[in-house]
Amino acid sequence: MDVHTTEQRRYNMSRIRSKNTGPEKLLFSLLSNQKIPYRKHGKLPGKPDVVLIRHKLVVFVDGEFWHGKDFDKWKNKLQPFWYEKISANRVRDRKVDRILRKQGWHIFHFWESDLKKRPAVCLSKIKRYIDLNNLLA
Repeated sequence: MDVHTTEQRRYNMSRIRSKNTGPEKLLFSLLSNQKIPYRKHGKLPGKPDVVLIRHKLVVFVDGEFWHGKDFDKWKNKLQPFWYEKISANRVRDRKVDRILRKQGWHIFHFWESDLKKRPAVCLSKIKRYIDLNNLLA
């Protein structure tokens, strides 16, 4: 049973953005400040949030709820609709990763909370990958 009215729920859901979220904008800013060229919302399977074409790297910024961070700990508290929705999202994420890997892409997934709490760690992972990729090139 939902604690909100249909109108309240509809309004709340309409406010949730799929592109240019706060954590994505933070990542864009971090990359721009480091002068790392990237493209936003690539036209690849799964529509990665960031694409570094030269390095064959894609980055997804995943929301904890929608992509099921620690899903096993809280999945039993969900109503069937949300359980199915998040389970399907997780299956789709794995499928997209397989497709991108077959196409030769390297994939990073960052949880929104990790990007907010430890942006330098996320950026350093990207920079390390770029440095390694440059050495092997």
